[in-house]
Amino acid sequence: MNQLTNKLAVSAALISLVLCACSQRTPETPVTDSGTDEILFHMTDNENGEESGSPDFHDDAYSEILASMTAEEKAAQLFFIRPEQLIDDSYVNDESISGEEGEGATYVSDNIRKMYSQYPVGGFVLFAKNIKDPSQLMSFTHDLVNIGTLNTLIAVDEEGGIVTRISGNENFDLPYIDTMENIGLTGDTQNAFFAGDTIGEYLSEYGIKWDLAPVADLNTNPDNIVIGSRSFGSDAELSSKMARAFIDGLHGHGVKSTLKHFPGHGDTTEDTHSGYVSVEKTWEELEAAEIIPFAENLDVTDAVMTAHITLPNVTDDGLPCSMSYEMITGKLRDELGFDGVVVCDSLAMGAVTEQYSSGDAAVMAFNAGCDILLTPQNFYEAYNGIIDAVKSGEITEERLDESVTRIFRLKNVE
Repeated sequence: MNQLTNKLAVSAALISLVLCACSQRTPETPVTDSGTDEILFHMTDNENGEESGSPDFHDDAYSEILASMTAEEKAAQLFFIRPEQLIDDSYVNDESISGEEGEGATYVSDNIRKMYSQYPVGGFVLFAKNIKDPSQLMSFTHDLVNIGTLNTLIAVDEEGGIVTRISGNENFDLPYIDTMENIGLTGDTQNAFFAGDTIGEYLSEYGIKWDLAPVADLNTNPDNIVIGSRSFGSDAELSSKMARAFIDGLHGHGVKSTLKHFPGHGDTTEDTHSGYVSVEKTWEELEAAEIIPFAENLDVTDAVMTAHITLPNVTDDGLPCSMSYEMITGKLRDELGFDGVVVCDSLAMGAVTEQYSSGDAAVMAFNAGCDILLTPQNFYEAYNGIIDAVKSGEITEERLDESVTRIFRLKNVE
């Protein structure tokens, strides 16, 4: 890690507008876009040279793998869960997942290995409680990745600013990444690139190949309590360029990206972590602002995360977007043309758990068009819900294969 630490220290010194090794700063006078876009956006394809989310030469091999898998194994691949969920199926809420209460798994125990052999999930999401120090994290991710034959993918929310599972840990000697709000205020996309580049480098070094970032939401409502400084700002075009530069930085280190939270959580006053949230805008209004950072970057992002907001003036189903076929399949896939991985926001959030069981939520999100079902409130109930839907014919094996193939592409399964 010495070489990495030295390189990060140099980067921190060079881009002090954005990175600070110790403390929060006040943004300097905004810098105009310095014409770096053509330089920054050279990596519009994934590390194998294909467009993100598009079919590639591995698909024939994936078909062979799928043909050898049971429906149960395919269903398990849909889930990305906290490591401890394999051995503890008690109900939790989103606050308890991210909070300090309760123990998080920090190593791959015999019990985790045993349960994974029965439930070979697609990947794991690490939270602060799963991360102690550099040596523990490297050992943990290595063992998680190699826990089965279909290497799992490790994901983390590492946005910079107030959402940092790793660099926010005092046991890691890593530079502070400024908030995306302050980076947006500089007006210089190179600062967003360096943020993604720095995060991508240390995530890759620690065996984490999927970042649940960047935030593409516009911060258009001053009363918003969930997005705020996590957003690049209220300017749609600038936010779009900033998100693209951040993604390019991640891709330089082979780390996958996630645009979130489609179709935009910025113009809200409530928080889907705790309950129902409604946005009254029409689709046309969203297209003129909130949708822009998503639509303009679908060609480079590896995944899109959906929000649990409800859009009564866009959809007729009255469902949260993560469970709305009209939004995911109708708008994101058919209208905007995205064929990459769609991952729902955590299914342990209040906007979901207050209205739906874990099993119903998983089936609804999958039938709406989601590929990855993220951290359900109760993993086993969610898994069994998918299995029951497959057995009843509500979910076809063809539909399962479609999502698992996308997940294989995301994981670069060989």
